[in-house]
Amino acid sequence: MALPPLLVAAVALVRDRRVLMVTARDRDVYYMPGGKIDPGETAAEGAAREAHEEVSLRLDADGLVELFEVRTQAHGEPDGREVHMRVFRAETDADPAASAEVGALHWVTTADADRCPPAGREVLTRLAALDLID
Repeated sequence: MALPPLLVAAVALVRDRRVLMVTARDRDVYYMPGGKIDPGETAAEGAAREAHEEVSLRLDADGLVELFEVRTQAHGEPDGREVHMRVFRAETDADPAASAEVGALHWVTTADADRCPPAGREVLTRLAALDLID
């Protein structure tokens, strides 16, 4: 029996042709600010909530623009378990800051793809295809 996909939402905050990614404490893997969508929550609401929890940004869910959905093998999960990540473009002048959940912030380009799990690599590829990052 197939494992159900992990339904997640993430925020793409782009500045100077780089996108914000984070690392968890004591880990080297870069990932998008985001996480699982809670029951009763829209994907945009989940993305906004996770952005606040992870990078201290207060975003209006109604102001987020969905860019695309990535479907790929979920990092750290059994083979065959997919992540379905809906990625939203965020616009804010506020400066992100690492929360207690996050070890560090990183502004990345496609040159950093080797530091990312499969979903993150796909996000970088798609953001570059949209001419948003290098």
